[in-house]
Amino acid sequence: MYIYRVREKIWVLRPILTELILVPGYKMNRWILIFAALAAVAAANNSGDKIIMCYFGSWAVYRPPGGKYDISYIQPELCTHLIYSFVGINTEGNVVILDAWQDLPDNWGKDGFGRFNKLRELSPTTKTLIAIGGWNEGSAKYSDVVANPTIRARFVKNVVEFCLKYKFDGFDVDWEYPNQRGGKPADVQNYISLLKELRTEFDKHGLILSAAVAAAEPSASLSYDIPAMSKYLHYINIMTYDFHGAWEKVTGHNAPLYPRNGESGNDLKLNVDASVRYWLDSGCPREKLILGVPFYGRAFTLSDSNQNGLGAPIKGPGTAGPYTREGGMLGYNEICESFKQGGWTIVRQEEHRVPYAVKGDQWVGYDDVTSLIEKTNYIKSMNLGGGMLWSIETDDFNGNCGEKYPLLKTLNAELRGGVPLEPTRPTDAPNPSNKPTAPTTQPPVTSPPNGICKKAGDFVRDEKDCNVFYLCEDGGKSHRMTCPSGLVFNTNTNTCDYTAAGCN
Repeated sequence: MYIYRVREKIWVLRPILTELILVPGYKMNRWILIFAALAAVAAANNSGDKIIMCYFGSWAVYRPPGGKYDISYIQPELCTHLIYSFVGINTEGNVVILDAWQDLPDNWGKDGFGRFNKLRELSPTTKTLIAIGGWNEGSAKYSDVVANPTIRARFVKNVVEFCLKYKFDGFDVDWEYPNQRGGKPADVQNYISLLKELRTEFDKHGLILSAAVAAAEPSASLSYDIPAMSKYLHYINIMTYDFHGAWEKVTGHNAPLYPRNGESGNDLKLNVDASVRYWLDSGCPREKLILGVPFYGRAFTLSDSNQNGLGAPIKGPGTAGPYTREGGMLGYNEICESFKQGGWTIVRQEEHRVPYAVKGDQWVGYDDVTSLIEKTNYIKSMNLGGGMLWSIETDDFNGNCGEKYPLLKTLNAELRGGVPLEPTRPTDAPNPSNKPTAPTTQPPVTSPPNGICKKAGDFVRDEKDCNVFYLCEDGGKSHRMTCPSGLVFNTNTNTCDYTAAGCN
């Protein structure tokens, strides 16, 4: 990768150097030219050679006014890589388009894939990828596909064809997680086989292969052979967030940089620094490790508003925001707009190096410009490959609290040596739609009603609410999931759909 970047930068410098040679009376031998070029490359590499990997949650196009986010709003020059989320998988090894109306141009669709990839016309150096998976996809289908060499090979072929057909530069594997959530121990090595086979075919077409991975040791140690997977991935997007949330019994920060006094056991591993050091110590190359930062916070409802620090008892998730409409999660845009209304007390946790805020019985731990500067300094001090963000549509993209994209521009200023100028933006806006919003919450492990789970990996629809379904795990436990508003869980296809038997 480094050699490629050096070659690319020398090529960019070539017209300048040629111009110098052609200046009348200007004498410079080729060694001086080479040293000048290498010095310029070194300066560029030190100041602006970090990756900024931007995930885009495509369901944000269905959010209410103020939070609705169209593809045309993306400023691609602020990202070295843009990742469209998500597509799915089925047990036959096919890539499944989850929202054909939004993603494709057929039948008067919105052509999301095409419009997303067209952003490269505004920023030719930006690469576009398509992500498969996500939290709501679970693990069972991936486990089945990678366990069968024939189906796995079919999936690899389908992925390559998908990327070429829709003109993506690469593919991001967001399997959450091998050997967990309905998976099995064999997933760990089968995952390596998948990555190896994908990389072999990707190299034939110049495609990029990346993966989003669990960050903390307690989870990552169950899922990954880190030295082996590092051989095949161009980038490893470590999800250093969701360390704490309303699935627990007390307040905890979404993405602390370091541990704090009073933590013990596994809690000492639930922070950015511990996670990064685990991955590096386990064999992940520094230049491939891309540090994840959240453009959202985790919110709680306190049991007692007078007990409102870290580790305070909670009743449950915080109140849903007006745009994301998901209890326990607030986009940064929702947080900063709420602050403008007043009444919040903001506390900077000096050990964690991140802020949290309290108003009455509402508590939220989040990242802001100050904490992102600390994290970008950490990326540079650890010589990591760059930063990844989830996700671009919850930054303050409208500039309601100040400058547009304050978080994303902070990453650019700190990792790439400056903030690119904002070009002229398209003025077209998406048509109003009553189509649903897809949730991204990490729900707690719960017991489904009436003991309906028979075996791990099963999907079971709630008996009283067709919008709710459960992913069964060992021991009769399950993860409660919710279909996007307006959809119901179809037991024939094990997917969220517009209609299902008995749930019209």
